[in-house]
Amino acid sequence: MTPNITLVRATAKDSHEVAEMAGELLREIMDAIGVQAFNFDLEETTDRLVDFLNREKYFVFVARDEQQRAVGFIAMVESHALYAEGAFGTIPELYVRPGFRSRNVGLDLVAQAKSFGKSRGWTRLEVTTPPLPQFDKTLAFYEREGFAITGGRKLKVAL
Repeated sequence: MTPNITLVRATAKDSHEVAEMAGELLREIMDAIGVQAFNFDLEETTDRLVDFLNREKYFVFVARDEQQRAVGFIAMVESHALYAEGAFGTIPELYVRPGFRSRNVGLDLVAQAKSFGKSRGWTRLEVTTPPLPQFDKTLAFYEREGFAITGGRKLKVAL
């Protein structure tokens, strides 16, 4: 674990801080791609996160510095698939505030996610990064942590 950084499982009381970081992440992505791809409302996101955490639909670990300020987070959801031979985790968000990057906070968060997934009996963790040059560093980070490109592309349709 990175010195002076602690990881804690988020509860509803952490929701506002995590939602703020989620907004920072989305702004960073939109700045990188030059497209208004997300609609973000802090209050709505905070309320949604409280609901997800209370219903155990979403699992979040928060990295805190020595002053207990939130400096990063990782979120996971549990999925099930025949191809994955059962339950597995998906990482929809991983974010480390810029001043704490390259200080192993992201490594600690991924290690915590792997440990948590094993404790739940997950067969794997999956993550998606955009196939764009702006996210080459993100892809390289995940590859260094043992993630492998499995092919395919993430597609979505609004409902």
